[in-house]
Amino acid sequence: MPIYEYSCNKCGHNFEYLVFGKTDPECPSCNSRKVNRLISACGFLTKGSGGETIKSSASASASSCSGCSASSCSSCGH
Repeated sequence: MPIYEYSCNKCGHNFEYLVFGKTDPECPSCNSRKVNRLISACGFLTKGSGGETIKSSASASASSCSGCSASSCSSCGH
């Protein structure tokens, strides 16, 4: 079962929600069901050239460019 990130349209609270089937998430802050699912970066492990393990993980909201407030921007590629 996947964990998705959501943003509440009513209060602006960002939260994660473990999805069971087709359940609709509810904002834990204000109990509103008017939420949008956010695009998230995944975390993964890879082996570098010297055999060292490199961990990569980031939130889409942390990767926003300073020119816009969106978590995904077609003009700058972030």
